[in-house]
Amino acid sequence: MLLDDTPTMLGEKLALSNINSLRSFEVVDEVKEAVEKACPGIVSCADIIIMASRDAVALTGGPDWEVKLGRLDSLTASQEDSDNIMPSPRADASTLIDLFQRFNLTVKDLVALSGSHSIGKGRCFSIMFRLYNQSGSGKPDPAIDPSFRKELDKLCPLDVDQNKTGNLDSTPLIFDNQYFKDLVGGRGFLNSDQTLFTYPRTKGFVRFYSRDQNEFFKAFVEGMLKMGDLQSGRPGEVRTNCRVANARPANILAEHKMQKNVKSI
Repeated sequence: MLLDDTPTMLGEKLALSNINSLRSFEVVDEVKEAVEKACPGIVSCADIIIMASRDAVALTGGPDWEVKLGRLDSLTASQEDSDNIMPSPRADASTLIDLFQRFNLTVKDLVALSGSHSIGKGRCFSIMFRLYNQSGSGKPDPAIDPSFRKELDKLCPLDVDQNKTGNLDSTPLIFDNQYFKDLVGGRGFLNSDQTLFTYPRTKGFVRFYSRDQNEFFKAFVEGMLKMGDLQSGRPGEVRTNCRVANARPANILAEHKMQKNVKSI
């Protein structure tokens, strides 16, 4: 997702779930530049991203954990692949379960990892359909709490700039289990969030985590470790610049070599 477009490759920055959502790539550039000065060719952009994800959770009150290192950066990107893999904010729980199962992630993993929406914001673009035309009905999503619906109507009226953002939960700067409490109360921002409480196979986990923050933290870490272990099976490299693949084929490392170098921090 860090690769810029080239004349022969459409990258993932403008994929449907990323456009106007992923940002601050310059921060990764600054980190990569500093790391390259200290130990050139050692730390991949992929490892920088996963360590930054861990730190963002820990620094906002969430759990901390050891991150396995040794990933390689991809040689190419694919906007089409990203569109097919990234969960849509319109998705229902059944669709999300099927998507996560493709990567050997369980229903429990799905719900726990969705708790990453404990921090951050979402765009009005992602919720317009559920406010005004859920499932083509011309009506709002009936799962939305009426008082919350009024808040969302004010935030995202029909004529709004759809890049305007709203909080994903009611404590957007704190990583906690408020996200799940909000879902129980019908105050989920995205359809893909609220559907976790309206679907029988996921509802129990939502209620459980809304009552027990420690269990949510534990399940979240387990899910992050599993997701961090996913591999594409394709060759990779340690990029010098996170925005472009290296020009020197000699820098391309075999996938099995990455496995031998996995460490923790």
